[in-house]
Amino acid sequence: MTGTVPLARRITGHRLFWPAVVLAGLLLLNLALTDGFFSVEIKDGHLYGSLVDIARFGAPLILVALGMTLVIATGGIDLSVGSVVAISGALACLSISGLEDQNSVTGVLTAVGLALGLALVLGAWNGMLVAVAGIQPIVATLILMVAGRGLAQLITDGQIITINSAPYKLIGGGYWLTLPFGVLIAALLLALTAFLTRRLALGLLIEAVGGNAEAGRLSGVNARGLLITVYAFCALCAGIAGLMISSNVSSADGNNAGLWIELDAILAVVIGGTALTGGRFSLGGTILGALIIQTLTTTIYTIGVPPETTLLFKALVVTVVCLLQSPAFRARAFHRRRRPAATPAPADEKVEVRA
Repeated sequence: MTGTVPLARRITGHRLFWPAVVLAGLLLLNLALTDGFFSVEIKDGHLYGSLVDIARFGAPLILVALGMTLVIATGGIDLSVGSVVAISGALACLSISGLEDQNSVTGVLTAVGLALGLALVLGAWNGMLVAVAGIQPIVATLILMVAGRGLAQLITDGQIITINSAPYKLIGGGYWLTLPFGVLIAALLLALTAFLTRRLALGLLIEAVGGNAEAGRLSGVNARGLLITVYAFCALCAGIAGLMISSNVSSADGNNAGLWIELDAILAVVIGGTALTGGRFSLGGTILGALIIQTLTTTIYTIGVPPETTLLFKALVVTVVCLLQSPAFRARAFHRRRRPAATPAPADEKVEVRA
């Protein structure tokens, strides 16, 4: 019995335990509110079900949160990802709308390449402002956050661009091998990122820069190049997410596309246990956090809560998760007290024998 107590404490003390409990609680709540919530079936060669919808609609957030994780691990933050989402979708839809044949695979691939290329340039620009110009990350990315919305509006001319392209629709709204294509893209990019950061030295370099940039520089780490690369990767993830969102609805809205997705991404990263101070990150935790955010959104719509209160409910759930992750809060909430130290045995009294 005594051996099970430390094991239980190790399990409950793991940084992913309480987020997993919250996710399970949300799923069970949906099961109670919706009949057949866990049922998944194949219709017309595609997987259908509430769980599939959560994964499909959560794929863009997973991608943005994935890039945000590496940026935060370096000690920075990227507030411009929402604008990059809008710019990417707007440029791709504008390029496709100008094609004579919108179902041309070559034309769609060219539009996708232009959108992702611009996203990489914008991300590298953020990285240069941070690494070369020495501007604080929150200020550097705030510039693009504001200017990027204006650029997206210029691309769309303030209008909603609609297209009718089957190849482009595949990115965010199509299926391949019965699975949502967007989920496959997110899974592939996650696997690639996990390999580069956990199987190679890239993850250690990122944590070194985030933990102590000067120490990393003295040990030979090219901090500037690494920061530019990380911010470019974050923008690339946002660009792909923008393609998913715009292709799913076959349109581009420069004003509303990707709105507040940067906040959801940061919340997902925080829930997943990545330190905002940098130096430590968890890709698995980020995915878990993104699924919590998306499941919470689904739950809010299921129970009929007004959309205006969505942000309030998200804030409450994030607060609960962060409190549960705090050892100090858990110690007070669950009345854990340390065992009192054992009282030392009294010293042997010496008896004086008189002669």
